[in-house]
Order: sequence, then C-alpha cells, then structure tokens
Amino acid sequence: MVLAELGGKITNALRHMSNVTVIDDTVIDEMLKEIGNALVMSDVNVRLVIKLKTNIKNKIKLEEMAAGLNKRKIIKQVVFDELCALLDPGVKPFKPVKGKSNIIMFVGLQGSGKTTTVTKLAYHYKKADYSTAMICADTFRAGAYDQLKQNATKAKIPFYGSYSEANPATIAAEGVEIFKKEGTEIIIVDTSGRHKQEADLFQEMIEIQEAVKPDNIIFVMDGSIGQAAHDQAIAFKSAVKVGAVIITKMDGHAKGGGALSAVAATESPIIFLGTGEQIPDLEFFDAKSFVSRLLGMGDIKGMLKLIEQVVPQAGQPELAKRLQEGKFSLRDMYDQFQNIMKMGPLSKVMQMMPGFSNLPQLQGDQGTAKLKAYINIMDSMTDEELDNSKILNQDRIKRIARGSGRHPREVSELLDQFKQFEKLFQGTKGMNMKNMMNPRNVNQMANLLPPQMMKNIPGGVGGLQNMLKAMGGNLGGMKLPDGFPG
Repeated sequence: MVLAELGGKITNALRHMSNVTVIDDTVIDEMLKEIGNALVMSDVNVRLVIKLKTNIKNKIKLEEMAAGLNKRKIIKQVVFDELCALLDPGVKPFKPVKGKSNIIMFVGLQGSGKTTTVTKLAYHYKKADYSTAMICADTFRAGAYDQLKQNATKAKIPFYGSYSEANPATIAAEGVEIFKKEGTEIIIVDTSGRHKQEADLFQEMIEIQEAVKPDNIIFVMDGSIGQAAHDQAIAFKSAVKVGAVIITKMDGHAKGGGALSAVAATESPIIFLGTGEQIPDLEFFDAKSFVSRLLGMGDIKGMLKLIEQVVPQAGQPELAKRLQEGKFSLRDMYDQFQNIMKMGPLSKVMQMMPGFSNLPQLQGDQGTAKLKAYINIMDSMTDEELDNSKILNQDRIKRIARGSGRHPREVSELLDQFKQFEKLFQGTKGMNMKNMMNPRNVNQMANLLPPQMMKNIPGGVGGLQNMLKAMGGNLGGMKLPDGFPG
C-alpha cells in the first residue's frame, strides 16, 4: 500500500499505548514521539508534525475523562481525526456541471507526471459519461505535443494542439473556443511543467489562466520529492488559484508523506492519487478512507464503491437470494473470484478490509497469482462439478489438476477454501441485514469465520459488527432484490 511503512509504525505506536496497564501522560508522550518520528521519516513537514502532536495532546484530557470511559478508544479516535485533518483542508472540491463546458487547467513541476495525469483525468470523466477533450498548451518541453496526442488516441479522447504556434496562451484559448462550440463538457488544458525559480514560466502560467478563465486549476505534485513539496506548493498557490491537488507516483513510494502533507500549504483538497503508469491508474482520494486503510482499519465505503463499478448488476438479486438460503456452489465462487479480479490487484482490495492490509500472503502479486491459479483450476471443471462439489473424488481431482497444469494438492487446497465459504453461508442461512446486526447472529458469524480472519479484524466481534453496519443493505456487493427482507 501507499505509505505502508508509515501506517505500520503509527499502528505500532497505538498498539503499544493500548497494551500498557495504566495510561498516563508519560504513555501519551511516548506514543506521540513514535507517531512524530514516523511522520518525519516519511518526509512530512516538521512544522506540521509539531502542530499535529500539539493538537492531539490538547484534545486528550486524561484528568477530565470520566471513570468507565474507554480511554484507549478515545485516544485512537483523536489520532485518527488529526491525521485526517492533516490531509483535508475542509474545502469541497470543484464538481463539473453536466451539460456545460467545464474548463480545467493543469499546473505542476517538470517530471511530475502531469501530462499523463491529464489523460487519466480525461479518461475518468469519459467513463463517468462526460464528453471530454484535451489541449496541449505546453510549448516548452520537446515531445509534449506528441505525448498528449498519443495518449488522446489511445484513450479515444478529442485533442487540440499546434506545432507552429509558439504562444501557449493562444493555443489554449483557441482550443477552448473550438471545444466549447462543440459542446464538450470537460476541457482539460495541459501547461508547461515549471519550477518555482522559473519566473518566465510562472508568468506564462498566469497568462494561460487569464486567457481560458478555468473553472478549476489542478496542481499535480510528484509524490517522491519529499519535503521540497511544501515550498513548491506555496509558490504555485501564490501565483494561481489552485483549486485541487493530484499526487502522482504514489505506487509504493516510502516518502510520499511530504507531498500528502503539502496540501496544507495549498489549502486545496487532494482529489486523486496516481497509482501507476496506465491510464486507469487514478485512485479517488478521501482523507478518512485513506487514513483508515493506512492504519489497517479498512475502507468498507471504498470497497463497496469499487464493487458497484465492476460487479455486473444482472444476476445479483438471484445470487443474494441463494446466499440468504444458505446455498453456495463452486460456480458462485468462480463468479465472485472473476469479479474480484476486475477490481485490481488483490492486495489493493484487501487493504479495504479491516485488518487485512498487512497480511504477508496478500502483499505484492502473490495473492493475485493465487486467485488466477484457482480460476484456472475451476476452468478445468465440468458444469456438473461446478454445481455439485460432492462428486469431486480423487480421480476427478487428478484430472482437473492435469487439465489446469496445477498440482493435485492445489486443487485440494481450493476445495478446502470452498468448504470454508460453504460453511459460512450455510451457517448464515435465514439471516438478513436486519437480523444480522443481532448480537447473537454476529457471534454466530464470528464462530463460522476462520480464526485467522477474526484475528485480523480490529475489535474482534465488535469490529465485525461495525463492518456489517458499514455494508448496510449491500450483501457482499450484491444488492438485495425488491421485496427481499433487508
């Protein structure tokens, strides 16, 4: 995960605090020291770290806490809230209006991945059913025109630029005028990358702003530049009205804290994180969801949103009804594995599940490779075997192993996993989202889950109940059918 090392260190600091017998000011100070060191090591600006520690200290009033209150829980919540406040200036991001031309201007440092991010955002809006277009107003960098044009062709998005015109403000104004006449809803203007010391390029940026009068200016920040991000952010904010921030190169970089915390200097919300080199690799940013995943607490809200995007709606009510009746087959498991694969790397999906982000078997490509192997094995099964696992004897297992190019032991391992799922759904037969909240039913579900899974859910049974509440009426991504008890 992004900043996984930072998340691990902060989580350890909170765990150490929770494990002491008596919580006093010395324990709080030690926890804050560990958290502060972790943030500084991740290149968060020192002044911001001091401010965060002071805010946490001021909000934790041990002497004022009534007897019987869960001090550990209160302290964890204060830390969570302050980390969120560090990343969220409390400003609502710009929302484009359907049916009108919304002009978005990109600014940022050279080499920040700005031009690629222009394409990513245009593609994001295209998927959201907006008509989009891109304009190359970068006349400074050789190859900028060709790069954006190639990206536009790949993403099938209209593009405007000029080899002959040298004035970027003129190019931007002409492109905007053309796409406005065509009724394009999202018009994104790419500008030259610049450094805070380059006065001429900063003046050019101001001229483009005056020429196209953008509805939103997005500052693209390189997640790998560390604490230098803070000064750069201030320089850009003082020159143009930055309305939002996108942070790039956040796929696994250990020093991304500098860029994340530089949002305080812009007083503008982070709206996306760039998490890879491909056009779809743009992740929506929500401060609470990000901090929740950072601390291994999961992100049920984000997971359900992702499920809605990739899981086909057809057939969901029928599957939800089967699960509520305690029925679950290898075919059902195959379909759900296919859906998970559409959601991206398994490690990314598991980060959204409370307590699962730090499981070693789900890090990197290992979990995804295992899931692919299981799908290959089930591809070698007959329809009868997929619908009735009871007929799978040793001879059939050997045949399936040969057909899928896997070891018979892996086929048996898959069947063991299936039996755990089958046991879970049979044990929850008759439950719906109303009676599932019943403490007795939550305990029953906890007993059905594998011990290792329960161990990784923060708060144990209580954490499981909170997770189910967060899921609401969405049973594993399958919306309940009309008239179905929920």
